[in-house]
Amino acid sequence: MDDIHIASEWFIVAAKDIASAKYLQNMHPVPIEIICYHCQQSSEKYLKGFLALNGHEVKKTHDLVLLNKLCCNYNNAFKLLDEECLSLTDYGVNIRYPYPIDLNLADMKLAIKDAEKIKNFILEKFDIIKSEHV
Repeated sequence: MDDIHIASEWFIVAAKDIASAKYLQNMHPVPIEIICYHCQQSSEKYLKGFLALNGHEVKKTHDLVLLNKLCCNYNNAFKLLDEECLSLTDYGVNIRYPYPIDLNLADMKLAIKDAEKIKNFILEKFDIIKSEHV
């Protein structure tokens, strides 16, 4: 399996996470913590997909800041995602335990916005790399 195919697999799963986050906004009460978790998960998978696209071994971590630093090794423009990665990282682990982070609708909306920015940024890079291999 080539790197483009492996990255595509990561991106398919990542797309499901962000779609789930958006869908869950319609629930009452709104599961803010779960939505933030899906935003983190989506971003994690997009970053891992980009690493896979570049032949980098994908290791188990939920740390988006670390993953983004690794992506910077392949494309320095990833520094533009530093703030979003920092903002979303805590939602990957801390949110799943009985002592939840105090979150509100504004936090949830920002998480979705940040996840969308990461997704769009990476998919743009993916399209460029894919077109170079055609």
